[in-house]
Amino acid sequence: MAVLSKIRQRSALMIAVIAFALFAFIIGDLFKSGSFNSTSKDVGSINGKDISFEDFRIKVSEVEKSGQGITSTAAATRVWDQEVSIALLSSEFEKLGLRVGEKHILEVLKADQNIGKNPMFLNSAGMFDIAKFKEFFKSNPAQAQFLKDREKDAELNAKYQIYNTLVKSALYTTEAEGKLQYEMEANKVSFAYVAGLYSTIKDSDVKVSDAEILDYMKKNEKKFKTDETREVEYVLIEDKASKEDEAEVKSKINQLLTGSVVYNQATGKNDTLAGFRTAKNVAEFVNSNSDVPYDSSYVAKKDLPAVDAEQLYNLAPGQVYGPYIFGNYYCISKSMGKKLGVNAKASHILISYEGTTVPNQKESRTKEEAKAKAESILAQVNANPESFLMLAFQNSDDSSAQQGGDLGYFGPNQMVKPFNDFVFNNGIGKVGLVETDFGYHIIKITDKQDGIRLATVAQKLEASEATADRVFTQATKFEMGAVDKDFNALAKEMKLTVSGPVTVGVMQENFGPLGNQRTIVRWAFEDNSKIGAVKRFEVANVGHVIARVKSIDNSGLVAVSQARSYVEPILKNKKKAELIKAKMTGSSLEAIATATGSKVEQATDVTLANSVLAGGVGIEPRVVGNAFALAANKLSAPIEGATGVYVVKNISTTKAPAVKDVSPYVGKLKGQTAGDVNRVLPALKDKAKIEDNRRQFNY
Repeated sequence: MAVLSKIRQRSALMIAVIAFALFAFIIGDLFKSGSFNSTSKDVGSINGKDISFEDFRIKVSEVEKSGQGITSTAAATRVWDQEVSIALLSSEFEKLGLRVGEKHILEVLKADQNIGKNPMFLNSAGMFDIAKFKEFFKSNPAQAQFLKDREKDAELNAKYQIYNTLVKSALYTTEAEGKLQYEMEANKVSFAYVAGLYSTIKDSDVKVSDAEILDYMKKNEKKFKTDETREVEYVLIEDKASKEDEAEVKSKINQLLTGSVVYNQATGKNDTLAGFRTAKNVAEFVNSNSDVPYDSSYVAKKDLPAVDAEQLYNLAPGQVYGPYIFGNYYCISKSMGKKLGVNAKASHILISYEGTTVPNQKESRTKEEAKAKAESILAQVNANPESFLMLAFQNSDDSSAQQGGDLGYFGPNQMVKPFNDFVFNNGIGKVGLVETDFGYHIIKITDKQDGIRLATVAQKLEASEATADRVFTQATKFEMGAVDKDFNALAKEMKLTVSGPVTVGVMQENFGPLGNQRTIVRWAFEDNSKIGAVKRFEVANVGHVIARVKSIDNSGLVAVSQARSYVEPILKNKKKAELIKAKMTGSSLEAIATATGSKVEQATDVTLANSVLAGGVGIEPRVVGNAFALAANKLSAPIEGATGVYVVKNISTTKAPAVKDVSPYVGKLKGQTAGDVNRVLPALKDKAKIEDNRRQFNY
């Protein structure tokens, strides 16, 4: 209130300040969007081809309308990715001279369920009728644009199908590759080795600096390439209830327990209002005094507030418990009685048939066949109840088969009616057969939970006006002070905590633990947000965030702090390898084992295709490859492997007999390269010149 009163005292000054701010905003807007600004009118370009902002905006709007709860930034990202992909692929289609005819386009359109299965376009036999399809759009000119858009999409789709086929056809596996694969699987080597494992040296004994990580990233630039990022540190001053606010809410709740005496102006007398303990109409009392309306449902013990569940569940009818805190509320609860079996737990085996919409159907069967199978399984369960789990695993067409048919706990009417009625009208242990729209269910009721009905008065714990004023004053004071003073020193002085830094990208929405804070991220990338820039943001249901741009990284590489978790173990192992190699002295494996404090191990009949060393060591292809390269009884130099440093001695190498037909191995390799077609688009993006101006349009 102190802040508000000061504002009232300076109202004339404030009006002048606001007028000046509006004038500055209008002038600034002219510079940003008018003739004074040189920013692009296009949202971006791909290899010199511009993407019009107006077209882009319309597409983003359409995605926002069709996507449930999607943000404008997420919608813009989706449209941008589509535009980039279409532009790059269309360029490739043009280079290859790909063309598609009307028939091909119609086939693609027919594949769309909204067109190919639309009753308006089907003939008497239920087949797609091209004549009816064309006639509809001919007689409905208003729908012509819809068809034009669909045809454009269909043409792109058809060309992409041809392009995909061409790429797949170009992926060729030779017989030489097949022969190599055969040899990798069939050739065997046996060897003795000494291993100096990296795990024998403590991580704390080897240090990796930021400079070393950065140097590694530069040498492996493609792995760490990224767009410009900015680090933002911040102070969060929560707008939450103070201890005084909590005490006030608790006092109000306590008064509701016992009732109160109020003056009645109409009668001129004092009226005694019943409290929660003695109120006759409990539901009305709750709805009049609670921030959460009365709920008449019964609740199982497991669903009650964890800390107070025991006391609440064991209340006698009419007994009151509280006040207690649940989440952001102070509560008092009265027991309205208990009810048996409010939740049930059951397992089932689903046997579906043709015509039911079940995605996990294991075999095709008629309704009669499904019923016969279900009755057969029911008989097996009745004969041996312990067999239910295995029978469910083997036969059920439901995803719960992996859990032996277990569906967990559920309440009334959560399942389809026949299923629900069987479970809630029978006792624990009952087994039966029920038919629903999904097929036949062999059901076993495994447990039931009793529940309690509670009438609860809940009043929210939130900051009072006085607390909100105090928080606002503190946040404003910190924001103004941080402009000239050291951010961290000021926070320490004001007993506040500096969080972060959070690394953000230009089109990112997420801001560390605060979640979606696109406004803060957008500000961090504004032209005037240089290193040291500070701004306060009011975040709904959180409080005030005073953010500071800590650093700007336009090196094209991810931040060292982000790369460290990946790079540090690699560099630490490199350093450990040098320490281990220095110990590996001696002319025999026994001498090297003694020097390193390890022992001589044996590897028998290992292949390159399965280069696993026993004893929990793991996959070591470099070690096995070196063993193959050695002559019998020859000792290798130290080999840096995935899990340690190794010295090996070849005992014997067994070459596989030559085979005339290597087609099975060629086929295996072809299967492994089937997904290579999906690498084309990322490769095109990597080579393309892409200019992204979305940040200029407030997405």
